[in-house]
Amino acid sequence: MSGRIVETAKVLPKGQITIPKDVRDALGVDTGDRVMLIGDGDRIVMVNPATYAVEWLGDQMAGKASEAGFACVASVRRSPDHHDATFAK
Repeated sequence: MSGRIVETAKVLPKGQITIPKDVRDALGVDTGDRVMLIGDGDRIVMVNPATYAVEWLGDQMAGKASEAGFACVASVRRSPDHHDATFAK
């Protein structure tokens, strides 16, 4: 997401809110998708759980392959659904 988005949402009687469209677009969420709410001090941050999981896993795994002595040679073709990666020790 580029830039800052500031929006308001009204809390309905059952605790529901409507997430403004520009926020949904920035998070990449659509009808029926789930969002994750993360408490951070005196703030609550809303994130797309799939994106958060990938980023968290990347942070957890950063440098682990090289620490284990593996070298990754990856080639990514133009097709978005075709990725090759080979690992050698």
